[in-house]
Amino acid sequence: MFPRKLRYAMVGGGRDAFIGAVHRKAIALDGQVDLVAGALSSSAEKARASGRDLFLADDRNHGDWQRLLGDELRRAPDERIDFVSIVTPNHLHFPVAQAFVDAGFHVVCDKPLVHTREQADALVAAVARQGTVFGVTYNYTGYPMVRQAREMVRAGALGEIRKVVVEYNQGWLATRLEAEGHKQAAWRSDPARSGAAGAMGDIGSHAENLVASVTGLEIESLCADLSALVPGRALDDDAGVLLRFRGGARGVMVASQISTGLENDLRLRVSGTLGTLEWRQERPSQLTHLPHDGPKRILTRGAPWLCEAAQRASRLPSGHPEGFIEAFANVYAGVAADIRARLAGMQADPLAADYPRVEEGARGVRFIERTLASATSGLKWTAW
Repeated sequence: MFPRKLRYAMVGGGRDAFIGAVHRKAIALDGQVDLVAGALSSSAEKARASGRDLFLADDRNHGDWQRLLGDELRRAPDERIDFVSIVTPNHLHFPVAQAFVDAGFHVVCDKPLVHTREQADALVAAVARQGTVFGVTYNYTGYPMVRQAREMVRAGALGEIRKVVVEYNQGWLATRLEAEGHKQAAWRSDPARSGAAGAMGDIGSHAENLVASVTGLEIESLCADLSALVPGRALDDDAGVLLRFRGGARGVMVASQISTGLENDLRLRVSGTLGTLEWRQERPSQLTHLPHDGPKRILTRGAPWLCEAAQRASRLPSGHPEGFIEAFANVYAGVAADIRARLAGMQADPLAADYPRVEEGARGVRFIERTLASATSGLKWTAW
């Protein structure tokens, strides 16, 4: 369909960065995309050192993202990158993404998308104007059994949805790591870099996207309690949200980073008139289905009776573990399929181009803002 590997550049994700390395490993997994350029740190010296670590050519290893963009624009079209991956702290998402979209490049950006609704709306408009691909790495949507759950809900296996419970519990911020020089804790707890929300922006945004992706439900109103339970912390580290969805369903969300001893405990339960589905990120290959008129079933990744969307998201036979990086890889595979189709002048296969778009990122930003509005209003129900 397109006779070469795709090429990408990365902004952020240099030495000592956790998520940048995850993105690079995920992109490399299927052997279809090569890293050819970058501006890998806000420090020019560190950026270039990080690029040398990854064997970038000197003329494509840049000290800042502005030079990266300028260099790509000077290159002949058949030498340019096909997309840029943005894995910086949150405060840089908007200026970098806006500049690359305005220049006509495809973009993949980490979440939360940007700091404000106005920035999100501007990005949505820019993507529509330029007609570019824009993916947001809500990576949990890439798990095969999440896609199986989504297709079962769409097919009516649960009947009418009545109740959704989503929890994302971590314990890594149970102490004030940001005061001890911990890089990840420092920027994630800094309003200037992280944005107005802490745990709600970092992991609550994942929980919101997981609910929306699997159920298709739209939030009508919410009531949120956001707290900074570790003394001296500037942003929330624990949150509870009550949700009311259009059509009458109800929901509960927990997003906590001070749940001592817990690691990455994301779990979802969706209940309808005909049954319930349960999924846990720490056991990602299993989806539990509890129908109201039959025995409990445990569906496993790779089984031949799963839906096509789940099958496409699996790389190994059942019983061979797949996990976090593979889920990221599925998001990037969807982006790559969309870009390849456009380069070939074709419409992408929806099952192949299965990834979260800029509109989902914008909805996540609005969700964060609504929870902050509710929490600061004295736990009042806040309309969407």
